[in-house]
Amino acid sequence: MQRLDENQELILKGNIIKAILVLAGPIMINNMVQSIYNITDTYFVSQLGSIPMAAMTLVWPVVFFFLAVGIGINLAGTSLIAQYIGDGRKEEARRVAGEVISISVILSLVMGIPAAIFSPQLVSFMGGEGEVLTNGVAFLRVMMMGMPSLFLFLAYASILQGQGDTFTPMKLKLSSLILNIVLDPILIFALNFGIAGAAIATVFSRGIFAAYGLKTLFRAPEDKLEITLKDLIPGNRMLKLIKIGLPNCIGQSMAAFGFMFLNMFIIAYGNETIAAFGIGNRISSFVMMPAMGIGTALATIVGQNLGAEQVERARKAVKSSALISSLIIGGAGLAFYRFIPNLTGFFTGEEVVFTQTVDYLRLIILTLPLMGFFQVFIGTYQGSGHTIYAMLMMAGRLWVLRIPLILFFREFTALGPTGVWYAMVLSNFFISLVGLAIYLSRRWENRVISEEKELQPARSY
Repeated sequence: MQRLDENQELILKGNIIKAILVLAGPIMINNMVQSIYNITDTYFVSQLGSIPMAAMTLVWPVVFFFLAVGIGINLAGTSLIAQYIGDGRKEEARRVAGEVISISVILSLVMGIPAAIFSPQLVSFMGGEGEVLTNGVAFLRVMMMGMPSLFLFLAYASILQGQGDTFTPMKLKLSSLILNIVLDPILIFALNFGIAGAAIATVFSRGIFAAYGLKTLFRAPEDKLEITLKDLIPGNRMLKLIKIGLPNCIGQSMAAFGFMFLNMFIIAYGNETIAAFGIGNRISSFVMMPAMGIGTALATIVGQNLGAEQVERARKAVKSSALISSLIIGGAGLAFYRFIPNLTGFFTGEEVVFTQTVDYLRLIILTLPLMGFFQVFIGTYQGSGHTIYAMLMMAGRLWVLRIPLILFFREFTALGPTGVWYAMVLSNFFISLVGLAIYLSRRWENRVISEEKELQPARSY
């Protein structure tokens, strides 16, 4: 008989709203920690002036472009681990976990080293010139060399989330944040590393706790997956990881590439506008935390329930998540709205940057519930293993909707930078309708591990 830990029992048999909140709570805090990470770097870098701030904003999509591959593979790992556990096949889940670690190391080195070498060309391609180019290369090169530490932290979190443990990764990320906050002013100002100091702080603080987290996987308690060195040897499950993860990688990468183009359009309006966009995104990401947490938790809940052939329960989880997400994010947006000028003033004293940031936030904050629905649909399709739907939504939002809308507003209206903000809102609205149509088709309900079922003994709880 399979032994279920407390979270697995809740996911498969307990109150579904409680399951969503129990799993999403630590992820929300985890995401909030990530936002504080970004805001910490933003605050200290912004003290260097608008040019370093513009440089960091410009190159961040390049960082995310490479991280997208790691995110895609690790989301596939979460889905497979969750479905194997839901189906009572812990041994299979353990082997997937080992191969997630191996492929993360391989990919981070294969991509990170060349990207570090060609950082000047990448930043120049993005439109960086002069001091923006110099600062952007300094930041990007460190982040690329630190890719293994970033990938391994993702791998550790995905393995635990597949098991239904979202609390432990949150604790490590919080510890990492505290270290990052301590290191930022030391490296940026005291040691005079400038913008590169922010990157060094991020890579080091994330890497040291990734190493600690991975060490604990080799000494896990009885009711968790305990990995052995043998599990790290690549095998046939790596092909399944790649098959399921590839659409995620493509979707995440195309989204990141789309944001590169988005930044290229924005920087054409001036360094002040790209700086405003960067500050505004950091602030609005706070309001987005609940939706992102719920979407990530939903992937585990959907995965384990589809693995256990509890389709109706998986559907109920999606509907409940959409309701909870829209209520929380809508309320949070209203609460933040009146404080937008105060929050913006904390990050910049430059009048043009301040005005454009406030304009951006006043439009985006009130429409963030659309992103709540987007995150719920993405979590559903990633958890079910039908990652091609998530890929279509992530890539389509930017390439089919947002970028063409930006071009339309630029060519046929006098909105200026505001046209970019309107394009963002409209693209979120239309892609949410696409996500709803995919959900109603019910094709996402088919298990990705079903073809192996006849080879396995019947499960029992």
